[in-house]
Amino acid sequence: MKIYTKTGDEGFTSLYTGKRVPKFHDRVECYGTIDEFNSFVGLLRDQEIDAPHKNFLTQIQHQLFEIGSYLATDDPQKATTLLHLDATIITAIEKEIDAMNDVLPPMTHFVLPGGHPTVSYCHICRTICRRAERLLVSFNHHTPISNEVLQYLNRLSDYFFVLARFLTSELQIEEIKWIPKK
Repeated sequence: MKIYTKTGDEGFTSLYTGKRVPKFHDRVECYGTIDEFNSFVGLLRDQEIDAPHKNFLTQIQHQLFEIGSYLATDDPQKATTLLHLDATIITAIEKEIDAMNDVLPPMTHFVLPGGHPTVSYCHICRTICRRAERLLVSFNHHTPISNEVLQYLNRLSDYFFVLARFLTSELQIEEIKWIPKK
């Protein structure tokens, strides 16, 4: 397979069905943001973290590829065959969040992102996930998409926030609280 096709030189790209759309099309923006998100999840997975976290991040990357394929398909019938998200996957994320959250001290303030590169990568993943969610919610207003995708992204951003806090604790780094000036 040749990497460059020259078919995008005029600012258009092909969807999964072959339909040509401008590269600024809402659908392309959605799956492009999912791709960006997936790349940062890969960067996070490459950090010095425990194998169970790495394995869970790998699962997330596979699921994000499914979402990207789903979003790149403008044929609703074909799109549904590409997506395998369901309540069990969302529940698995919730269980991961709960397991990490159970060992963390309660939050009393907002926390500033940072403190360690690995923790910062978690926050980057969280914020890109939130942007993807906002784009998909907007896209959903004129092109219906799977509710599971929206739920998945919403839980996933929470997962990355709690993972950041969990790794902060595990790395024995102080959380920097955001305390507004009065």
